[in-house]
Amino acid sequence: MREQNASKAAAQLGLTQQAVSEQLKKLRDVFDDRLFLRKTNGFVPTPFAQSLSIEIDRLLLDFQALLSPKRFDPKTIGGSFVISATDYAQQVVLPSLISKLRCQSPHLKIIVRDFEIDSLPELMESGKVNLAIAFPDYIPKAYPTLKLFAEHHVCVTSANSSIAQLAPSLAEVASYPTIIASPSRPNFKGSIDDWFKHFGLKRNVVVSAPCFSIVPMYLETTDSIAFLPSRAIKGSNLIEIQLDQSPEPFDVIAAWHPRYNDDQLQQWVISKLKEEYLKT
Repeated sequence: MREQNASKAAAQLGLTQQAVSEQLKKLRDVFDDRLFLRKTNGFVPTPFAQSLSIEIDRLLLDFQALLSPKRFDPKTIGGSFVISATDYAQQVVLPSLISKLRCQSPHLKIIVRDFEIDSLPELMESGKVNLAIAFPDYIPKAYPTLKLFAEHHVCVTSANSSIAQLAPSLAEVASYPTIIASPSRPNFKGSIDDWFKHFGLKRNVVVSAPCFSIVPMYLETTDSIAFLPSRAIKGSNLIEIQLDQSPEPFDVIAAWHPRYNDDQLQQWVISKLKEEYLKT
């Protein structure tokens, strides 16, 4: 249409004139129209070809746009972003992250859903979850991850507890009525049972709660103790029981499906986490 000459069109396409003529034959059959008529020094388009040219030009521009790098602007990005997070991560990590996302990307809608350890791979594979924030043991090994920070458990009790003013041994701590948070599965097994077992001790677990955030309330109404992540008790009225030995620290991580490694929105959200936790 632009060149109105088979030789010039062939040169632009990097093809021979014969190859262009063969393609033109096929297009004539497809559209049932001659498309271009010969003239003394080239071709002239038929009325049908002229009507097609507007749509063809638009399609070519759209295709070129697919190949061009897109500029990501968080201020204009829309849609939704789904974060699956443990109760602990919802309490400690998400308030700051959501504040940044809302401030810098006001049109982006954020869905926070409870962490489902058994269905996480399926949810992330299907794109129903974009980002997971949890502990390493909860995340499939093949997923890319970002370590946010190291955390550790502290032994706590209510200020009104009979245990609050004591300096117990580890064996005595193991014997105290204990409340655990078991967000992944409802049972009486806690994440530091193996640590106690290392000292030949077994904890006296009497209450299993589905989330960390409710445990301080239970401690206020029972004469008991709990081991909670240190950042989860900030601002509470709980009393820390000092121990001679401390459980091993653990990591808090963000993870995503490998297929989203190059997704611009995904990269931007992860960059907000890096700004917060990977400060130099």
